[in-house]
Amino acid sequence: MARFDTNRSAEMEVFVRVVDLGGFTQAARKLRLTPSGVSKLISRLEARLGARLVNRTTRKLTLTAEGQAFYERSLRILAEMEEAEREAASGAAPRGRLTVNCNIPFGMLHVMPLIPRFLAQHPDVTLDLVLTDTVIDLMQERADVAIRVGPLRASRLVARKLGTSRMVVVGAPDYLARCGMPKIPADLADHRGIGWTFPRSIRGWPFRRGDHAEEALPPPVARASDGEAARRLCLGSVGLARLALFHIGPDIESGRLVPVLQSYNPGDREDIHAVYVGHTAPLPARVRAFIDFLADHVQVSDPALKRTGDGKWKLVG
Repeated sequence: MARFDTNRSAEMEVFVRVVDLGGFTQAARKLRLTPSGVSKLISRLEARLGARLVNRTTRKLTLTAEGQAFYERSLRILAEMEEAEREAASGAAPRGRLTVNCNIPFGMLHVMPLIPRFLAQHPDVTLDLVLTDTVIDLMQERADVAIRVGPLRASRLVARKLGTSRMVVVGAPDYLARCGMPKIPADLADHRGIGWTFPRSIRGWPFRRGDHAEEALPPPVARASDGEAARRLCLGSVGLARLALFHIGPDIESGRLVPVLQSYNPGDREDIHAVYVGHTAPLPARVRAFIDFLADHVQVSDPALKRTGDGKWKLVG
């Protein structure tokens, strides 16, 4: 296996300067080194390569055949390195494959409608969009960005907030007509609930009665792997669910779902973040462009639910 040596490019650059400027003293002056330091570096390079690169005389410096070949190759390598660094650092033209992992409801409602515009603005970007409510390891899955709804676990990821949404317990009108409207949180023990196939940081549904906080949870009759599946089960009158208002707001305003126990709603919210690995190196241009695009175009407000005079629910604010 070849030895890993981070000084090879520096050796090449010093050697090229010696050749271009015609001597050790001139190169040393340009590089702010001592002539003896430059001479030792070239000697070390020749020893490592096992070949003489320059013929030294008191009057002039000439290249050997090996030195001429190494000089020409070094010029190309240094030029390619400079070009690679310029392309990576410029960020002017996002390009390459962008892998995004997103919560299913948020992805369907707020991200997917924006994708055509983003790709039109950045035609050199190819997008891999994975919709799942499973929290993934970005490094292990080789994802560039993940959009997460709810509490963030402690990690070294960088998070950029995109919005926030209140949580609401809801049921379909047919279900409530069949099973009754719960009056207090304790009534949930006699109801049917829709739970999750993955662990949640909050096991019970939180409620508040004055200054008193409590938790209650209807026995789950079904479990879903994601928010959209839970919504559809709830719309099908399977049971009660607790979902984010950004997801089910239109269902409430249309009457397809009815808020339950709103007078006990603690007003808690779930934040929406774009998370990415950003501590160790500058972000690739494609990742920065996508995160900035989301921050500029995602519109997730935090409306309140108000009951109108005819008994219907409306989002306000």
